[in-house]
Amino acid sequence: KLAPWWVGSGLLVAAVLLSAITVWVLRQVSGAWPVTALPPKCLLAPESHRFDCYPERHVVVTQELCESRGCCFIETSPPAEGKRGVPWCFYPPDFPSYTLESLNQTALGMVGMLVRREKAYYPRDIEILRLDVEFETDTRLHIKITDAANPRYEVPLEVPRVTKRAENPIYSLDFSRDPFGVQLRRRATGTVLLNTTVAPLIFADQFLQISTLLPSQFLYGLGEHRGTLLHSLDWSTLTLWARDVSPTESFNLYGAHPFYLMMEEGGDAHGIFLLNSNAMEVALQPAPGLTWRTIGGVLDFYIFLGPDPNMVIQQYQQVIGFPAMPPLWALGFHLCRWGYGSSNETWQTVKAMRNYQIPQDAQWNDIDYMDGYRDFTLDPQKFTSLPSLVEDLHKHGQRYVMILDPGISSTRPHGSYWPFDEGLRRGLFLNTTQGQPLIGQVWPGSTAFADFSNPDTHQWWLENLQSFHARVPFDGLWIDMNEPSNFMDGSKDGCPPGELDSPPYTPAVLGDSLSAKTVCASAKQKVSVHYNLHNLYGLMEAKATASALIQIRGKRPFVISRSTFPSQGRYSGHWLGDNRSQWKDMYYSIPGLLSFSLFGIPLVGADICGFSGSTSEELCTRWMQLGAFYPFARNHNTQNEKAQDPTVFSPAARTAMKDVLLTRYSLLPFLYTLFHRAHLQGDTVTRPLFFEFPQDVATLGLDRQFLWGRSLLVTPVLEPGVDSVTGYVPRGLWYDFYTGSLVNSSGEMLKMSAPLEHLNLHVREGAILPTQKPGTTSEVTRGNPLRLIVALSSSATAWGDLFWDDGESLDTFEQGSYSYLVFNVTQNVFTSTVLHASTEAKEATIDTLSIFGVSKRPSKVLLNGQEKPFSYLDNQVLTVSDLGLSLSQGFSLLWL
Repeated sequence: KLAPWWVGSGLLVAAVLLSAITVWVLRQVSGAWPVTALPPKCLLAPESHRFDCYPERHVVVTQELCESRGCCFIETSPPAEGKRGVPWCFYPPDFPSYTLESLNQTALGMVGMLVRREKAYYPRDIEILRLDVEFETDTRLHIKITDAANPRYEVPLEVPRVTKRAENPIYSLDFSRDPFGVQLRRRATGTVLLNTTVAPLIFADQFLQISTLLPSQFLYGLGEHRGTLLHSLDWSTLTLWARDVSPTESFNLYGAHPFYLMMEEGGDAHGIFLLNSNAMEVALQPAPGLTWRTIGGVLDFYIFLGPDPNMVIQQYQQVIGFPAMPPLWALGFHLCRWGYGSSNETWQTVKAMRNYQIPQDAQWNDIDYMDGYRDFTLDPQKFTSLPSLVEDLHKHGQRYVMILDPGISSTRPHGSYWPFDEGLRRGLFLNTTQGQPLIGQVWPGSTAFADFSNPDTHQWWLENLQSFHARVPFDGLWIDMNEPSNFMDGSKDGCPPGELDSPPYTPAVLGDSLSAKTVCASAKQKVSVHYNLHNLYGLMEAKATASALIQIRGKRPFVISRSTFPSQGRYSGHWLGDNRSQWKDMYYSIPGLLSFSLFGIPLVGADICGFSGSTSEELCTRWMQLGAFYPFARNHNTQNEKAQDPTVFSPAARTAMKDVLLTRYSLLPFLYTLFHRAHLQGDTVTRPLFFEFPQDVATLGLDRQFLWGRSLLVTPVLEPGVDSVTGYVPRGLWYDFYTGSLVNSSGEMLKMSAPLEHLNLHVREGAILPTQKPGTTSEVTRGNPLRLIVALSSSATAWGDLFWDDGESLDTFEQGSYSYLVFNVTQNVFTSTVLHASTEAKEATIDTLSIFGVSKRPSKVLLNGQEKPFSYLDNQVLTVSDLGLSLSQGFSLLWL
């Protein structure tokens, strides 16, 4: 007999042998380790915490490929369509990274040295990095990682330079030494906002990657994309590489905004900005976690601690710059289409709008005004009367805007097209690696592309615009196709071989190539190669265009650009591109609008009624209602589709469109004041509900409604065939904008009546909105009397303000040429206090005061001590009319 321990050991040995044979067979059959046979370290990370070690697209990642990088390989179920899914190849916890070798205090923070002992798997990884940490303000931290030995490309963006270290930061910073990592906490709550120890830092010449855990699921920003306002962290990737493509979910679109806003548990907020202009992708995963991957430049992070979302966006704009103050007319209604066909047909549309007395501030033309689609030309047959049309617009207090593209026709006989001849002579175009102008194809055929990184190009641009303005005295400019867009990939000669056009790693860009429908990444520009500057092209053109408009007109510039980058708000607004006449496109415009509010570009809107495809009367009516509350409100249409301006619809639809535009025009004083606050301190104009109610978790995903400022709630109809709409009304008192009737909400979804002619608007308790009797242009409206709408809070208080100037002069606030009034209600007394006065305010009068929520009928009303007649309605609205008060005088009104 064998002793019992022999039996046990024999069984154990047999089991081990059997297990080994099974593993060997499985390896032969599948080429994969069974999970139980994996190195134990690979089993430590739950699926949600697996950070992708093999992000390359269009590669079937095998165990062999994965292990060649030193990573763990576990097959999981295939992902849903359009998602990455759980990575099969992921970093083990001991994957080699950088070590923090030294860390020394500096006047502003710290400087450290990071050393990598083992090479990473991308070429030319950098062995020694420099870490700079600056405690810039109590709510702003700056962390920069770059090559310690050699200079690298950095974004040529002016950022503030601090001279002393923050004294009482609301954050604390810790470092992990080996592997190197950053842990950032909010002092008040202990919440960890950044933890980069979860995956290795990789810093190669053309592949830079850093990952972090996130404190919650509530992530916003990272543009430009089409989708919901709140991002899904379910293994989605957001690519940032400017691209001309109709807005489509999951595609990289026209602009690049490497900034995100995150809501934490409890209602605090923070933001992260990566100042980097190279092709980039941001991978999100449900841990929750995030990975930044970029293929050039440096890792230059700004962290904004808020603590509320409004403050985060203000702090972001303190770094990138506050938006420009638009001229008042920019906030009126704009009308455009591609395919008017002639200046006379354009003029007919303007006259029809006037005939129906529908408000309109600006008439636009698309590329059909040009001769052969060439910039700075006029079609000599179809648009000969354009100068007369512009003169007529100006006589009626209206403005003219036309389109310009950055692609300059290169095929005209020498001496016949000055813009190209002169640009060539001065060397102002993007060049190939061979030093010749890179030739692509856009609307006029073969084109060269202006290099706006060159200051000399700005001068040439100005001279071209001056020459055209002498013929057609335009008021604003619409800059399109400035990603830059190219109808071919790269150039007519393709792109040369090399690591700029074919980098070791290409982010998940549409077309799988950096040159897809744009120019070669290797193209030479004055400041750097296009590889580094591509995402800045629209910004640099906007800067040149705004500067030229100031020099030509001597007034505030109006520029609308398709491609954008952080700081663009200083020079231009943005429209959301070539949308479609579909209900879902109308909905998607709201998250688009709100995202650009986060990006510091408040002057934004979508093509009302849709650009491509054919709209319907119902869709267009509903869209005009929503669009009347875009900060930038323009109805625009493509060629070969039926007209969609308000005049072409039935009397009922036309009236509904006219009425909602009149409502917008009545609110211009309020909207203009919101833009002043955006310009002055970075407040948002349109904002998501969670900005005002950050502790109400029900608001965190809302993107079918929005607010103007903190107090006007817009709830549009976004689907066909309905006469009601359900919207969220946050806790508190809200008043119907039109009637003053009260809605007392506990924080709930409410069904609201919404017949085709009605847009639901509600005023928040405690607000005072300055409004004006609307006219058919902003100029006419400016001369009309004001009506102040007071929405009393539950404690019978209210506050509001009004910024007033001439509507178009440069730097009125900075030069003191403005009036600023503050309105206040407490204990049944309304007071208007003039904090700053200018001559313009003397021409405007306050005629009416409407006070919502006056609980009982007053016995009398006193204006500056004198009794005044009044009306009082059962829905608790007190109205005092015929006040005739100059805006430049303070006053008080008491009701007893």
